[in-house]
Amino acid sequence: MEIVVIGAGYIGLVTAACFAEMGNRVHCVDPRSEVIQQLNNGLVTVAEPGLERIVLDNYRAGRLLFGTNLGPAVANAAVCFLAIGNPGESEGVADAAEIIAQAAQLADWLQGYTLIATKSTVPVGTTEKIRDVMTARLADRDGVSFDMVANPEFMKEGSAIDDFMSPDRIIVGLDCDRARTLMEELYQGFSRNRDKMLYMGIRDAEMTKFAATAMLATRISFMNEMATLSEYLGVDIEQVRKGIGSDSRIGYSFIYPGCGYGGSCFPRDVRTLIGMARENGFEATLLDAVEARNQAQKRRLFEKLAERFGEDMQGKTIAVWGLAFKPGTADMHESSAIALINQLVTAGAQVRAYDPMCNELARQHFPSQYFTDGVLELANHQYDAVVDADALVLVTEWKPFRQPDFIVIKKLLRQPVIIDGRNQYDPQVLLAQGFDYSGVGRNVG
Repeated sequence: MEIVVIGAGYIGLVTAACFAEMGNRVHCVDPRSEVIQQLNNGLVTVAEPGLERIVLDNYRAGRLLFGTNLGPAVANAAVCFLAIGNPGESEGVADAAEIIAQAAQLADWLQGYTLIATKSTVPVGTTEKIRDVMTARLADRDGVSFDMVANPEFMKEGSAIDDFMSPDRIIVGLDCDRARTLMEELYQGFSRNRDKMLYMGIRDAEMTKFAATAMLATRISFMNEMATLSEYLGVDIEQVRKGIGSDSRIGYSFIYPGCGYGGSCFPRDVRTLIGMARENGFEATLLDAVEARNQAQKRRLFEKLAERFGEDMQGKTIAVWGLAFKPGTADMHESSAIALINQLVTAGAQVRAYDPMCNELARQHFPSQYFTDGVLELANHQYDAVVDADALVLVTEWKPFRQPDFIVIKKLLRQPVIIDGRNQYDPQVLLAQGFDYSGVGRNVG
């Protein structure tokens, strides 16, 4: 099938590469000439495991093409996906203006019949707005027609290729049989072992994306609240987690307490839902609480340090392991490490941080003055970060941090303090080795 994907960012590039991998001919179009030039030169700047290989393999095979001009790409396209990054935010509500503007330009190039699919996460009702804009644009062009579908993505950073190629479900919002036939043909290779297609209304599909994200965020915030309460009650949250996870109605997914969720998806989608609710005269009290708990959770690591060293941390050096919002990705959007480091610097501490993938990216997320003044240093190795530090704080659970050499760490630290923001370590083992250990909701000694 001839496919066009508008957008060569994270969503667009993964979408284009995966459809090409399944044998389709895919034109990936983006107005940013520098991005397209890099891709045509074999440089894949989107960090996602496995993506570079399938982009380069399919580019060499002629199934994946990159360009800036919509016209030649759209001429023979059966399906065109709108996959323009992640919409920006304005007071918590995603701004769909860019994707609507791109759709208006797309209408000028349509020939014959084309199916248009929104792949980007957009506010409920955006797909219908796109249809209205394109219909008005095509009012005086005979022989040109299109249908709209909402086909939201459910990819997790760090496993996006597997999520796309082997999806749990494929959500399609539509209102006509012709669109359904085309989407079934397009996705038949992705659901050979069972039917994964779920058809619903266009607005239903848009809302499903937000509701799924909000549900997972709610589970995380709920568990974080239980963890904080456990510290007051003398309870070990890890035992509680096992106890409730064994209930088949609950399960173990997304009930791991920690120092708050981040990324470009969870915070944005929760706030967008809150914003949409308020625009329609409804107060989303539960979602407000989910957001408030997450912000409070991002302060917990600093609070634990302040309990040991006081609010004034002048003269203290804190080692931070992990800057990414989750392991396996070079993404610091709303990372818990950002909140922690900003609080530490404000309190007068010096911070020495290390992340396997985000060290250079960190310079974009912190004021340049931090580095000029020497209050934030980026270490070249995880153990370099610990040298003469007064405490080690684990923020991101990268694999190299999971089984470190604690004998070496204790020798390197000025004070044997470990704050475990992801409950990765065995408290009894560390207490026996003489560490002052604190996890999230762990009362063990």
